[in-house]
Amino acid sequence: MLKTVLLSLAGAVALSILIVLGVAATKPDTFHIERRAVVAAPPGAVFAQLDDLRRWSGWSPWERLDLTMERTYDGPPRGVGATYAWRGNGDVGAGRMEIVESRPSEKLRVRLEFLEPFEATNMATFTLAPRGDGTEVVWAMDGDNSFIGKVVSVFMDMDALIGQDFERGLESLREVSVTSGT
Repeated sequence: MLKTVLLSLAGAVALSILIVLGVAATKPDTFHIERRAVVAAPPGAVFAQLDDLRRWSGWSPWERLDLTMERTYDGPPRGVGATYAWRGNGDVGAGRMEIVESRPSEKLRVRLEFLEPFEATNMATFTLAPRGDGTEVVWAMDGDNSFIGKVVSVFMDMDALIGQDFERGLESLREVSVTSGT
């Protein structure tokens, strides 16, 4: 009797794992997360917050997760080639980012290299466009969806999870852009 129950339980677990792996296999090979907001400041004021990686501490949603995080800046103070590396607690992990495209008041592209708690390389893009007296900011992130990422996405909505971070960041970017004026 016990043997039958244990075999049935093992079979159910194995079937569940196969179902999860099967669903994960149907997930796309790439991902795209995007959020947008209108900031009551000119494109130049918003761009100044993005193009200088040292200013990210004033608006990035991840900066507040570890106030003792180690930060290292290299390259030019702003624009293409500027880099920012971080190492922090389990909430922020470790990684590096580099500005790879900088078109003042229009577009900024940043290569993100995550090292901990997992390795991944993604591209973040900020697109700015005048909207009335303000600026529409579109923050997007694109990358490859590894098989582990696909399995995680069976249980978690990564767009909603990362998207809410983007929304908090855009709200903070709105605040610092309006108050700084530059």
